[in-house]
Amino acid sequence: MKLECTAVENRYLRQTILPEIGSAGQQKLADASVLCIGAGGLGSPALLYLAAAGIGRIGICEFDTVDESNLQRQILFSTADVGKEKAKVAQEKLQALNPDISVDTYGQLNAENIDNLFKNYDIILDGTDNFAAKYLINDAAVKYKKPLVYGAIQQFDGYVSVFDSAHGPCYRCLYPEPPQTQINNCSESGIIGGVAGIVGVTQALQVVEIIVGHRSFNTLVGKLWVLDAKTMQTHILHLTKNNNCPVCSQKPEDIRLDYTPPVCESKIAEITVTEVRNKEFLLLIDVREDEEWADGHIDAAQHWSLSKMKEGSIPPLDKNVEIILHCQKGGRSLQAAQILKEHGYSNVYSMAGGYEAWLE
Repeated sequence: MKLECTAVENRYLRQTILPEIGSAGQQKLADASVLCIGAGGLGSPALLYLAAAGIGRIGICEFDTVDESNLQRQILFSTADVGKEKAKVAQEKLQALNPDISVDTYGQLNAENIDNLFKNYDIILDGTDNFAAKYLINDAAVKYKKPLVYGAIQQFDGYVSVFDSAHGPCYRCLYPEPPQTQINNCSESGIIGGVAGIVGVTQALQVVEIIVGHRSFNTLVGKLWVLDAKTMQTHILHLTKNNNCPVCSQKPEDIRLDYTPPVCESKIAEITVTEVRNKEFLLLIDVREDEEWADGHIDAAQHWSLSKMKEGSIPPLDKNVEIILHCQKGGRSLQAAQILKEHGYSNVYSMAGGYEAWLE
């Protein structure tokens, strides 16, 4: 896309006057394409700054709808957007911000469509919040030799890296396999919106620096940038390439992209504590771990932990009966419901707020 002189002189003036960017760097941004996977806490700020910077083509891979609980950190959306498709809302707002760029949207990401998506973009930005997605994205980025700008958040902590197997380690060099223990997501452990914003903006900055490629830019290839927002201290961990990495040590044609949920999970229906209390007959399953169950549980509930389900141990229940799952706060029960649905259980619900909401 050839930039108009007026755009360089007006819209992009504040960055083209930087000698590290200039009109040549701005043209590189206009010619580049970035696929952002996830338009949530990380994707929202990243997308806004990528669009504002003039990235010529942006792809958004997001299947979810806007929920009111998203608005505390997902700054692309407003109250009027609740219930709407995130990808479509994001597309409209980015085009309104910068009509000179193109924005494409895709719904679900899975091992079946990831090939075509990754082949058509220069850089991948990971704005997802689950391990299944991150491993699939990493493996595809290695297979198609795409730089992957990684971001993660947990409560007051933020993490950013650039995984580029051509010049450094990949995500599996750092974490060869998914963790075996339960790691809470933001819906359970909480997050400060500003932390998500800092990480997402840092990811966008890394994308810009990779594209422009000025000699003074020292990107996070082979490094993990860590933020402790409580103290505002940051530090950088230096990462090494694993010569025995299960993915980037292979030939690209030998890398297999396995479909693993919840990258492409369907929306799970939630039910409130009040609705559960008003039901005369129900099958209530507690999916927390053994120690949590031992500390206290709902008398009418049965216990079948999420970790057992992830290992392939599925409770022997009637697949047509109504099943209501709950955990401590409501996050893990959504994962458990997705697993049961994939095993043919059609009438599955997650109790919003979990055991804590029940106690309240």
